[in-house]
Order: sequence, then C-alpha cells, then structure tokens
Amino acid sequence: MSTFMAKKETIERKWYVIDAAGKPMGKTAVAAATILRGKHRPEFTPHVDCGEFVIIINADKAVLTGNKLQDKYYRHHSGYIGGLKEVQYKTLMEKKPELAMELAVKGMLPKNTIGAKSFTRLKVYAGENHNQEAQKPVAVEV
Repeated sequence: MSTFMAKKETIERKWYVIDAAGKPMGKTAVAAATILRGKHRPEFTPHVDCGEFVIIINADKAVLTGNKLQDKYYRHHSGYIGGLKEVQYKTLMEKKPELAMELAVKGMLPKNTIGAKSFTRLKVYAGENHNQEAQKPVAVEV
C-alpha cells in the first residue's frame, strides 16, 4: 500500500471564519495558522500547499494576556543606521489591530514559499463585517 500524496491541482479550498472577540490573540492565531497550512485535513502533505482560506473578524476585541500590552513591542528596521522602529502593542492594538493579528499568524507559518502563499489567503478585519459573504464561510470555534 502506498502513501497518499496530495496534489495542488486536486485540492478544493474552503473558507473559514474565526471570531476573535474576547479570545486570546495567540490561540486565535494558532487556529488560523493550522487551517492556512492545511494541517487539519486528513490528506495533509508537508511539501504541498493544501491550506484553506481564513477570515478573522473582531481583531480589535482580541485579548492579550498578562502585561503584554505594556511589555511587548513590535520592532522593525528600515535598513539604515539608527533605523530601528518600535511600537508598543497597546498603541498597535488601538491603531492597527489587523496588523497585530497578521503578525501573530505570520510568525506561526513556515518561513518559505508555502508559508508566503498561505499568508495571502488570510483576511483580517477589525470589526464584525467582512466582504466574503459570497464564499459562504464556515464558522470555526477557538
């Protein structure tokens, strides 16, 4: 008996919606990364992109536990001398909650072309409304 290997052409992608309201950001990001990667499927194949589409709503209502709002920083560098930029997560959650959730999910995906392709299937919204009603997304409980 041979091992089944999924092919990119035969995979049917579904849409899932995750409500982040009142839930820890990390747990929501783990659930999203698992679905984006396709690890929830029985036909998961590590070298094939067999993930699905994920919509995260209410990103502004996600919870950071402990003192992460004050102690955690998002840092990036411009590439120039003295170009380190840092933003406290309290400020980031107030101004761009979608970016905070995207960074959490992106950090949990593989750092290769499969991870980059998977990340393009993530849609994050600060509020309850999203533009993908036509795809009939299935709700996922975290």
